[in-house]
Order: sequence, then structure tokens, then C-alpha cells
Amino acid sequence: MSFDVAAEAYGRFMGRYSEPLAELFSSYAGIEPGQRVLDVGCGPGALTARLTELLGQDRVAAIDPSAPFVEATRERCRVDVRQGVAEQLPYPDAGFDVALAQLVVHFMRDPIAGLTQMQRVTRPDGIVAACVWDHAGGHGPVSTFWEVVHELDPSAGDESQLAGVREGDLVRLFAGAGMTSVEDDQLTVRVGYRDFDQWWEPYTLGVGPVGDYLRSISGSDRSRIRTECAHRLPDNSFTVEARAWAVRATRQ
Repeated sequence: MSFDVAAEAYGRFMGRYSEPLAELFSSYAGIEPGQRVLDVGCGPGALTARLTELLGQDRVAAIDPSAPFVEATRERCRVDVRQGVAEQLPYPDAGFDVALAQLVVHFMRDPIAGLTQMQRVTRPDGIVAACVWDHAGGHGPVSTFWEVVHELDPSAGDESQLAGVREGDLVRLFAGAGMTSVEDDQLTVRVGYRDFDQWWEPYTLGVGPVGDYLRSISGSDRSRIRTECAHRLPDNSFTVEARAWAVRATRQ
């Protein structure tokens, strides 16, 4: 999966969505002054930055497997950021009041192990929460792209088969990690574009499954996808609505 890319590339591709989602998600998780919070799979720091605004630098820690993202988040937020994976969190038991995972559970190699680790590092009665895009329901930020791809290339893989992207999946994963007292909800963001070119350009930056797919095909096929996407979206300004599944559990 192509997340070993420059933070600026990820920001142009997904940051337009992850930044407003971070505000909704931190509110959904019930972040309050004085809490100590861990951002698991922080990426280039969309959620970390929001948490730092709410809590201060000394109350926030973050971790991500991508070295460029770790460096970007460290520089952006000036908090304790480590390189590592959710399945092996390098933190002591019960060290945080809240552990959050925004847009990362579906990319964990073992989501249940990752969620189990998040629960371990959260204090009793603390909060573990996660959110992922509704890729399987056709309401994610890249749904139009994949709809076009599948019409032209029915065998193409996408994010719709990843863990947690279907309604109820995150709840089942939390239960598999031994968490009870689980609540779920939907979070919706709306992102505006001035024209089609502004929407398309980030797709060419090599980020995530979209970047992997576009690199795997010919230039002529990429042009076909671009042309068909352009037919489906307005020439002038428009808004894309993206929905995320969100789950929150109280640590027992």
C-alpha cells in the first residue's frame, strides 16, 4: 500500500477530507481538556493537529508506520510521534485516557490485534474509538473513481473489501477485540472543488490503493478513466460528500 509518500501528496489527496473529519471525530470521541490521547495511524497529522489544539502538545502522542508521515506530524504538531504499527504499540498499559484511529483500521494488517493493543494502552473507563470511510457503500471520498474503474476493469481491486468499511464491520471488529459497551454512528464531511481538474490532480500523486492502481495500468487506460470521471462530475464548482463509519467503546 503506497503510504510511503510525501506528506504533502497525502494532504492534497486525502487531507481535504481528513481535516474536517478530524474535527467531527474528536468531538464524537468526547475529547475533553486534561485527557491524554494517543493517535494511532496518525498519517501526516490531521487528527493529531486537532487534538493538539484541544489538549496541548504535552497531552498528545501519535504513531504511524510511515517515516515521512512521522516526520511531518512531528514537525507540524511538536508532540511525541513514533514510528510503529498498531499491532505492536510501544506504550505501557493504561497510559492514555483515549486511543483513537482515524482512517486506519482498514489498513491494519490485523485489525483485531490493533484494536486490542489500543484497548491495552487505554485506562479502565477510558475511550477507544475508530472511524473508516464507507467505501463498500459507495459513499467514500473516492467512490466515483472506483465506480468508473470497475466499469472499465471489473476485476480491479479497491477498498470495498477491506476491514471495517461496511456497515456494522467496525462494531464486529471491536467485539472481536473483546470490547463491549460499543456505540456506532456516521460522520459526514463535505468538500468543495472549484473544477474537475482540482478534483483529479491529487489522484495522480501515487497515494494509497488509488495510486497503486493507476501506476499498474497504461497511460491510455489512465486517460480513459480521467475522461469518464470528467463526464460524471460538473465542469465548474461542485461538492463531494463523504461518509465515515464511527465506533466508540468504553474500556472495561
